[in-house]
Order: sequence, then structure tokens, then C-alpha cells
Amino acid sequence: MPRSLHHAALCVRDVDASLRFYRDGLGLEVLMDHAFDGDWPTLFDAPSSRLRSVFLGDPAGADAGIVELVVFDGSTGGEAGVTPTARPPRSGFFLLSFFVDVDATLDRLAGLGLGGTPRRVEHPGPAGTVSMATVRDPDGLLVELIQAPEPDA
Repeated sequence: MPRSLHHAALCVRDVDASLRFYRDGLGLEVLMDHAFDGDWPTLFDAPSSRLRSVFLGDPAGADAGIVELVVFDGSTGGEAGVTPTARPPRSGFFLLSFFVDVDATLDRLAGLGLGGTPRRVEHPGPAGTVSMATVRDPDGLLVELIQAPEPDA
């Protein structure tokens, strides 16, 4: 029986743009950046036997989960010439969600010219109103930002 999610892997078009979004914008830290050779065509139906994997997360919170950015040699990470666009929810993968300081994160993303125009709501909850926003990563993936709970005093 699974105990926790280890990581979510995202095939990206541009690792540098994705690093600016997830590392510089959201504040995740690079835990590993390595190229691997393997039988990825068999395991993942990949276009190459070489991939670059960048693990991002919180080194102080090993159980917080990891976002992996993946690029296969010879691959753009998506359809060439296709610009990511917003689209309505569909079956399958929907979004990544992070506990952050919403205002500070949106300010960092705006300063980097990333995330697009955020959508914001204030959602009532048992402990009070929670600020939430969504933005898009460089590949068009929906990313939800939820105001991190205040640490216990």
C-alpha cells in the first residue's frame, strides 16, 4: 500500500524557463539535476534513451513531495510550435497545488514575467478565509497556490 506520493514528473519544453517558474517563482529548491541513460523508450515510450531530470522540493521537508522536470534528448517536451493555452478541466492530470505565501509568490512570478494573469479567490474555511490563486507554468500546466497555514505558536 502506498504511503505517500514521492514525486510528480513533468515533461517540459524548456528546463530553464521551468526552473525560473518553480525555483525562482515558487521558491522550490533544486534537490538533484542529473542526466540519465536508460531504456526510457521501453519504460516510458520515450523518444530517447537519455533524459535530464531536475528534482525540486523542500530539503527540510522530505515528505513534502517533489516536482521533477524531465526533458528527453531530442524532444521539445511537447508538440513543436504549439503554444500552451488555458483549457477547461478534463479527465486525467489536472493541476499541481502548493502551500505558499500567495501574495509574495504572485509578486515574484509577476517580477519574472511568469504565471500569466492569476485568478484569485478567497475561500471560507473552518479556520477562516483562505486565499487561493491559480497561474500557468511555462508549459501551460495549471498551478494552484494556497495560502500556507500559519505555523503553530
